[in-house]
Parts: sequence; structure tokens; C-alpha cells
Amino acid sequence: MLRAVYPGSFDPVTNGHIDIMERSSKFVNTLIVAVLDNPEKKSLFTVEERVAQLKEVTKHLPNVEVRSFYGLLVDFCRQVDAKLVIRGLRAVTDFEYEFKMALGNRKLNEDVETIFISTSTKYMFISSSTIKEIAMFGGSVEDMVPQYIKNCLDEKFKSREEK
Repeated sequence: MLRAVYPGSFDPVTNGHIDIMERSSKFVNTLIVAVLDNPEKKSLFTVEERVAQLKEVTKHLPNVEVRSFYGLLVDFCRQVDAKLVIRGLRAVTDFEYEFKMALGNRKLNEDVETIFISTSTKYMFISSSTIKEIAMFGGSVEDMVPQYIKNCLDEKFKSREEK
């Protein structure tokens, strides 16, 4: 049984992330979407909110599980018995960073392989940080995130304005 981990901060999850999940879930038995819990990073949504959001937007993918993790990715892979890491790429600049991470992970656990999947061209410009900035200033993110996530962003920024 092939189990893969698709790690990320997913703050927020974008249509580009969903694209990678949908496509990669077709060639593994179980895809574990692993939400990084990094207290050093200032996130818009808590790790619990991100896990709940991902569970909602991946309901249509029966072989996808959503979990959070803290620490080294290779340790999480060992914990969930996954031998494959999936990383999405938007541009050449992503590759350099991701390639270094893959080599580091391979050094820490040679049983874990990393594969890279290019996002569909219509999502290449989308990043979580861009989404947050557009949403913060009231711009439309409708074609960039699932409707449920758009609603979460609207609510988050509305509550910030009220403070």
C-alpha cells in the first residue's frame, strides 16, 4: 500500500494546492495532507483552523487524510509509515528550494523519496501569501481558492476590522 505525504503550511489552502492533491491522490492508496505546525511562523489561521479547512475542501477525495505535524517531515513520514513525499512546483525558483529540502530529507532518511508535481498553468501565479494580501485589501480571490476558503478569509479579515 503506497502512502504519500503532501506537507505544507496551507495558510490558506489554494486552488493550486487542491490541484496537486487531486492529481497526486490518483496514484497513491493514501495521501496524507500534513499541515505544518510551526509556532515560529506567524500564520493567519491556526493549525486547527487549517486542518478543519482542509478536511472540508478535500471531502471529495476519499483517500485523503488531513493531519498536523510538528518537527521534521521525515519523522512524521516514519510515524505514518509513508515512503513518499509529494511537493508541488509553480516555478523554477520553487524547484531550487524544494530540491535542497528533498536532499536534506534524503540524508535524514534514505527510505523517503520525494517527487515533484508541477501545478497546472492556470494556478502558477497563486501563492498563499498573495491570496492573503489580496483578501486583506478586499480584492477578489474567488478563482484562486475554494468558496469555503474565501468565506473563511472574509470572516477572518472582517473580525480583524472590527477590533
